[in-house]
Amino acid sequence: MTLDGARERRVRTGGIELCVAELGDPADPTVILVHGYPDTKEVWSQVAARLADRFHVVLYDVRGHGSSTTPRPLRGGFTLAKLTDDFLAVADAVSPDRPVHLVGHDWGSVQSWEFVTVARTEGRIASFTSMSGPSLDHLSHWTKGRLKRPTPRAVAQLLGQGRRSWYVYALHTPVLPELAWRGPLGKRWPKLLARLEKVSGDGYPTASLPTDAANGAWLYRDNVRSRLRRPRPDAHAHAPVQLITPLGDAFLSERLYDGLERWVPRLVRRTLDAKHWIPRTRPDQVAAWIGEFVTANEGGRLPAAATGAHAQRFGGQLVLVTGAGSGIGRATAFAFAEAGARVVAVDRDAESAARTAELARLVGAPEAWAEPVDVTDEQAMEKLAEKVATEYGIVDVLVNNAGIGLSGSFFDTTPEDWKKVLDVNLWGVIHGCRLFGKQMADRGQGGHIVNIASAAAYQPSKALPAYSTSKAAVLMLSECLRAELAGQGIGVSAICPGFVNTNITTTARFTGVDAEEQARRQKRTARLYGLRNYPPEKVASAILRAVVRNEAVAPVTPEARGAHLMSRFLPGALRALARMDPPL
Repeated sequence: MTLDGARERRVRTGGIELCVAELGDPADPTVILVHGYPDTKEVWSQVAARLADRFHVVLYDVRGHGSSTTPRPLRGGFTLAKLTDDFLAVADAVSPDRPVHLVGHDWGSVQSWEFVTVARTEGRIASFTSMSGPSLDHLSHWTKGRLKRPTPRAVAQLLGQGRRSWYVYALHTPVLPELAWRGPLGKRWPKLLARLEKVSGDGYPTASLPTDAANGAWLYRDNVRSRLRRPRPDAHAHAPVQLITPLGDAFLSERLYDGLERWVPRLVRRTLDAKHWIPRTRPDQVAAWIGEFVTANEGGRLPAAATGAHAQRFGGQLVLVTGAGSGIGRATAFAFAEAGARVVAVDRDAESAARTAELARLVGAPEAWAEPVDVTDEQAMEKLAEKVATEYGIVDVLVNNAGIGLSGSFFDTTPEDWKKVLDVNLWGVIHGCRLFGKQMADRGQGGHIVNIASAAAYQPSKALPAYSTSKAAVLMLSECLRAELAGQGIGVSAICPGFVNTNITTTARFTGVDAEEQARRQKRTARLYGLRNYPPEKVASAILRAVVRNEAVAPVTPEARGAHLMSRFLPGALRALARMDPPL
């Protein structure tokens, strides 16, 4: 995706001309996207296209890059003061009467921190979204603070960031960076990005890369050493700031932003399980967060739920939960809602699904929808996947939770019993993974699939042959799918709870007994689980943790963790336990 449909203009500033591109309606709020090193404005093309239907989107090639002209001489031509002049010239040209919303990535973020903390830009910036680029002033104070108190943790953080900053030292070397970029590195850079960061081409990087990278070395030479030696003591942000931190950034530690609240009174933090070039690899999520933040700040204040130092980890993401009408499914929908996600609550009971969606909005979901669907119905699930993709977007997190219980000996379990439990517990998961997982893979922006298995998946029991078999299949399916999707940035987690106090105990079926005995056993099982009283909210917390950490298998309750350890180290003891009669 390129910027071919954009309107271009030239803006003169300080003896150079900047190439400025615009998308969207100028009457809408203006969002200025500032690129980093060694990029041009095309790094933003996918994000810009997603924002242009709601905002006046402006991009420009930083001086010495792309179609903008280059200062002469190069030395001293890229100072933060001159970059601030450039920004103000662009802002005055595209939005002379209204403050603009600023977004920066990499060195675009580094220079934007200067814009949002100097007095002469106050009143011109309505909000700032920062990605993968710290303030040089804040970085200097962060470094000096750890040098003054060299605790083991502080030293480890300094050494860790020092190792990641190898390229900064290299770019200060005379001549060699220019030779490398104009030679082998410039030719190989697109393939390196594709291999290391999974960055697709589609007009990016542009043919001007070798020259852009050679010129851009002066961004570092003109600013880094001088500002790190003499940081500004008053580098406080005069506009709200949204910090988006990719957790897999090879160049910047997330610890760099510890204590940022000292400098930013109005701060929103987001984290993303991705590498450095998120404008290219995660344009949907980046655009969603930018749009949400810009909209919130058009009124001059942040929504109360989004303020403070702690991130809404799943803010703006779309999460679909099956079996969301009660129990673990409902608790999971609420947990994601509280973390800022948009929620699709799926359940075969339309009223229960609607209630979950309604309550999810109350606890924090920006949007929530109810979809009454039977997960065993292949055609219904196909229609659901098509509807969700068309009306709500591609799912970022899928939670295959719908399940039923079945107890009884193998010879009392009929083929119909087997079909029913496998249809829900296994085929429901297969349908979800196949349909929504395929959409994630085709989008190419990562995601996560959560399959609710059970401790019964690895803990044999003579009372649960069908149920245990279905959950063991879910566990193995998850492991296989995790291996297949790892290269596409899609995580897969199998959650294995033990005894959790949900209504599955009152609806579980018992084979080989009459209706009266089944009712007695259901009541007895529900009472035992109630005495255990492990709440579904704890399972929901484990689900969110598994997604954040990309855990492969997550046993939840103490007995589930114990059985998991026994299955690995004491399988014989676990088999002996399987011979015991259940307390029914």
